[in-house]
Amino acid sequence: MIQAQSQIEDTTQVIAVNYSKAQGFIKLTKFRLSFLVVLSAVISYFTVADTFVWQKLVAIICGGFLVTAAANGFNQVIERELDKLMTRTCNRPLALGILSPAEALVFCSVCAIGGISILFVYTNILSALLGALSVLLYAGVYTPLKRITPFSVFVGAFPGAIPTLIGAVAATPDFGEITFYAWILFAVQFMWQFPHFWAIAWVSYDDYKKAGFFMLPSLGGRDKSSAFQIVVYTTFLIPVSLMPNIFGLSAWAAGMFTFLCGLFFLAQALTLYYKMDVASARKLMFGSFLYLPLVQLIIMCGAIWK
Repeated sequence: MIQAQSQIEDTTQVIAVNYSKAQGFIKLTKFRLSFLVVLSAVISYFTVADTFVWQKLVAIICGGFLVTAAANGFNQVIERELDKLMTRTCNRPLALGILSPAEALVFCSVCAIGGISILFVYTNILSALLGALSVLLYAGVYTPLKRITPFSVFVGAFPGAIPTLIGAVAATPDFGEITFYAWILFAVQFMWQFPHFWAIAWVSYDDYKKAGFFMLPSLGGRDKSSAFQIVVYTTFLIPVSLMPNIFGLSAWAAGMFTFLCGLFFLAQALTLYYKMDVASARKLMFGSFLYLPLVQLIIMCGAIWK
């Protein structure tokens, strides 16, 4: 244990030497993750928009990215001491001391205000309010709940799916409106997050345990109960993802591809249930990264071609 801790500290020191403050701010945003979140908002915009306004599209990309970056950054400020305990997060800028909490707070506040302002000015007020709500829920509610209850994943699924609403609402005029189609897109991303986050939690269970995070649905951790709930939510994801077709909002050809993606994703969840190993959870995790953008693009194409 002491040797392992020493190795982590040595690695941390090496990273710190080659780590600039500018890189620290970039890492604070979780750039790749923020980009993927923004992608879901962009796809939602194209899915429901009758006409494409490039000004709104640019605002969704820039404003959405800044809002997401702010939420990620505030999360790291709050969890900076816990991040030092986990191998997967010990090289984050606050955990290393590259950035001070004050610097990170100022940066995240500027990102939040800037992103919300961009959405307000160039899309509509409802998109801006949704952006603000996502930051508040993610940093202020989901983050502290992670050490209290597995229910935190359910709470975190709301801000995690709000980007789909931001994109869809941006396509509506005046003050903005959450249409029925927008709620469907929200439901798909909301339901997807359960097998997605639980697969990550299964893979990183030992690391999360160091920080006292309760991320798997069962208090028993990597047990049959957790695996069964992953299967249940992955199963329910299939009819939820077919709702655009059920309500005649997307072409049925797109629904067939969506159904096949759902079956493949479910097969991965079932494999985890029967094998109960990290390797199967890792495959499910990577499968989830592929599933969501692929299905969202299929739904978008089905809506455009209908």
